Amino acid sequence: MKKLRVLLCGSALLLSGCSTLSNVPWSAANPWNWFGSSLEVTEEGVGDLTAATPLEEGAITDALGDDYRVRSGMKTENGNIVRYFEALKDDRLALVVNGDATVRRVEVLDKDITTDSDVSIGTPFTDLYDKAYGNCQSANTLESKGVSCKAPGSEHIHYLFSGAWSGPDGLMPPDDVLKRWSVERIIWQR
Repeated sequence: MKKLRVLLCGSALLLSGCSTLSNVPWSAANPWNWFGSSLEVTEEGVGDLTAATPLEEGAITDALGDDYRVRSGMKTENGNIVRYFEALKDDRLALVVNGDATVRRVEVLDKDITTDSDVSIGTPFTDLYDKAYGNCQSANTLESKGVSCKAPGSEHIHYLFSGAWSGPDGLMPPDDVLKRWSVERIIWQR
């Protein structure tokens, strides 16, 4: 009977929304979250971020869970102002989410997020490809100079490789140079 009273009092305290407990992330109490719940990049998206996810801060926060803090921003793209979201983990940029009404593109920079084929940030080029021809193209952007390669057997996943090379901008490095490069970003795009 004594255990029942303690259980009832504890339940009442939890359900009352006591101000000292209002900031507790209750999803962390779920046993399946005790050992980490890192996201995975699949053909459908990144974790619960899919092409059906609205491009809204609340929806993105819900899809990513408590490990990430989401903030919004604006940038110009092809002369238009577009909205995007960044997800930070431990105050480090982990994901960049773009789209229109729904999520269109997710760039993964968090080394803890892997693809369903166990590729992560830092995976060497040679672990995935023998040569760039037929798989890759130059991907020089304002943010990065690199090579974008379609993931083997994938329609929606690309890897952005980067590394040292002193060749001209816009030209893809030869295979012997790419062999020393590694994955800088994993990109899912609908």
